[in-house]
Amino acid sequence: MTRLPPFDSLVACEAVLRHGSMTAAAAELGITQSAVSHRLRRLEAFIGTPLLRRLRAGVQPTPAGTALMDGFAEVLDGMAGLRARSRAALAPARLRIGLGAALAQHWLVRRLPAFAARHPGIDIELTVFHTRAQALQQAGDVDLRIQWVKPEEARSSSTRRLLFREQVFPVCAPALLPGGRMLRDPAALAALPLLHKGPDADRRGRGPEAQGQEWEWRSWFRALGIAGRPQPVLRFEEIGTSIAAALEGAGVALGRSLLVHDALADGRLVRPLGPGWQMPSAKVHMALWPAALSGDARLQAFVAWLAAETGKTVAALDTPERPVRRRAG
Repeated sequence: MTRLPPFDSLVACEAVLRHGSMTAAAAELGITQSAVSHRLRRLEAFIGTPLLRRLRAGVQPTPAGTALMDGFAEVLDGMAGLRARSRAALAPARLRIGLGAALAQHWLVRRLPAFAARHPGIDIELTVFHTRAQALQQAGDVDLRIQWVKPEEARSSSTRRLLFREQVFPVCAPALLPGGRMLRDPAALAALPLLHKGPDADRRGRGPEAQGQEWEWRSWFRALGIAGRPQPVLRFEEIGTSIAAALEGAGVALGRSLLVHDALADGRLVRPLGPGWQMPSAKVHMALWPAALSGDARLQAFVAWLAAETGKTVAALDTPERPVRRRAG
C-alpha cells in the first residue's frame, strides 16, 4: 500500500504558508509553535525536499511546497466531493450550509425564515466555522460553503459562484457621537474610543492571508489626514465580536457593509463619517460546492436566493459617492 503523507503535517504546512508565519499558524491550529515546526520537519522528511524558505519577514513556499499545497487543495476538494456523492446517494433530507460565524450571526440567520417560507420543501442546517482550519477540516461535512477568497481567485464556474465584494467603513452606536450626529471633521475620530480587529500590524506576519489595510486604523488616519497614531482601546480577534462591542457603545468599529447592514437600517449603528467614506474589502465572498451536487435543485435554489439577497444588501449600502482619501485643506 502506498504510504501517505501525515495529514496533520499537511494542515500545518497549509496554515503556515497561508499566514506566512509560524506563530499565526500555531495560534490558528491551537498548538505550540514548536509543534508546528515538528510537523513541518516531519512532512519535509517524508517528501524528501524543503517545502519552505524561512525568511526574516516570514516564510515562503519553495517550488515543491507550492506544488504540494496545490495538490493538497485538490485532495480536500476531492474529499468534499466524495462525501457529497455518498450523501447524495442516500437522498439527504437537509441542505447543509457552512459559513463564518460573523456572517451567520449578523446577516444570514435573520433572512433564513424568508427562504424557508419561499421553499418549504428544503430543510437547512447551518455549520458555523470559527477558524479557517475548522472550515478546511469540515469542508466534507457540508453541501455548500461560503468563504473568503482573493479577488484573483474569484471566478464563477459549475462549482462556485461569486457573491459579493463588501466595503469597509467606521460604525458606532448613535449615543457615542456628540448629539448623536455624524462628525463634521474626520479628525474628531481620534477623540473617540476605537475598536481594533485582529492582531496589531507590528506583531503579525505579512503572509498571503494577511489582513488588508482597510482594517488598520492607522490607514484610515493617513487617508483622512488625521495627525497622530490611533491608540488601541479594545482589540478583538474577529469582526463579529468587534461589531457586538460597537452595538454596546464600546467604541467605533470598522465594519463590513453586509454585516452591519441590518444594524444601520434599524438605527442601532450609524456611520460617524457619513455614507461616502469607505474602503473596498481586500477579499470577496464565494459560494462553493462539490461537483457531485452541481445538479442539485435544492442547492441551486439556495445559491440563487443567496446571490439575490447579498446583491440587494450591498447595493443598498455601497453607493459610489467617494472613496476614502485625504481631504484638502
